[in-house]
Amino acid sequence: MIFAQILVLPLFLMTVSPGVPPSDSLQALPLSATHRRPLLAQQYQRTLLDNVLPFWEQHSLDHEQGGYFTCLDRQGQVFDTDKFIWLQNRQVWQFSVLYNRLESRPQWLAVAKHGADFLANHGRDQDGNWYFSLNRQGQPLIQPYNIFSDCFAAMAFSQYALASQDENAKQIALQAYDNVLRRQHNPKGQYNKAYPGTRPLKSLAVPMILANLTLEMEWLLSPETVDQVLAQTVQEVMIDFYDPQLKLMREAVTPGGERVDSFEGRLLNPGHGIEAMWFMMDIAQRQQDSELLAKAVEVVLSTLDYAWDQEFGGIFYFLDSQGHPPQQLEWDQKLWWVHLETLVALAKGYEFTGNPLCWQWFEKVHDYTWSHFADGEYGEWFGYLNRRGEVLLNLKGGKWKGCFHVPRGLWLCWQSLAGQC
Repeated sequence: MIFAQILVLPLFLMTVSPGVPPSDSLQALPLSATHRRPLLAQQYQRTLLDNVLPFWEQHSLDHEQGGYFTCLDRQGQVFDTDKFIWLQNRQVWQFSVLYNRLESRPQWLAVAKHGADFLANHGRDQDGNWYFSLNRQGQPLIQPYNIFSDCFAAMAFSQYALASQDENAKQIALQAYDNVLRRQHNPKGQYNKAYPGTRPLKSLAVPMILANLTLEMEWLLSPETVDQVLAQTVQEVMIDFYDPQLKLMREAVTPGGERVDSFEGRLLNPGHGIEAMWFMMDIAQRQQDSELLAKAVEVVLSTLDYAWDQEFGGIFYFLDSQGHPPQQLEWDQKLWWVHLETLVALAKGYEFTGNPLCWQWFEKVHDYTWSHFADGEYGEWFGYLNRRGEVLLNLKGGKWKGCFHVPRGLWLCWQSLAGQC
């Protein structure tokens, strides 16, 4: 398949010296959002529909055993056949949600069904817990050691049930959601390696995902459940994990929300913090909560001021809140999902508030992201760059990268830029 050439619009109207000026100096730069937004919306739309989705439709379906291949090289050739539950469910969700909210294309529903059937038959243990990975045939490889497999199963089967009107899919979604609620305070359960009681910590990942998941499943849940879970997750994210001094989101705190001076307690994951904020923006819009919306936008802008690489550009993967060396050796890599989630947050922030800093940062992150991650020759996007912005791995999918962050980011940015959020 020949992919449409990715269009990268010339947006380099800001300083080209390394780094980003502080937010107060960004405000003085000229804006032209009114004229640029429709052109950018077309760019995101064309790349999603003519480039990224066709790549996964052509290369990822396992027509012999079911489910999807996600370990794809630059050209889309399969280099490993193991099937990772997160990525299988995310692809079911992606094609289902586009069928539900964008266009009822039969081929999109067929792609979603292809994965949903495989997962319904092979994805869970006898107690209904979702495995981490399977072999090609669907036999379990890694135990259900974390609730995030259940989170994405609930997301996937909720949207697939809405698309297909499959009653069994609806029940699978509800059971997975119940698993998440039941295990949210001990997400790894018996597989937790931490010694109990010495330094108990909770992760930002759980409440942020639960907030987004609940919005995704609102059509299936009672209003009381939706209101209760959203109130709980907003409180937890915006109070327990928010550092008022840094105006950033911490990745791990004690169960009571206290900070801990340790590798885990000092850890900042800029991509997670920013992604969590656009989940909060969606809730704020739903509830017409201007205070929550303003605070979420403030966190996004503070995170970018803190985490932008002033020497080479791009957003760092991990940082230490006190400037110590992070324990993650990959801390200075530039990852696709971090930049895409940032574009979504900035597009929504500008759409919902009109804050000019959101637009100016959007242009800056857009320029970096499209000039470094998009592959105009073979389609889809690279995932992993070194600090200088050079491609580290030319894969298009693997154990962690699948059909999710790129198409979701393109779709949400397109909708926001077109004023359709």
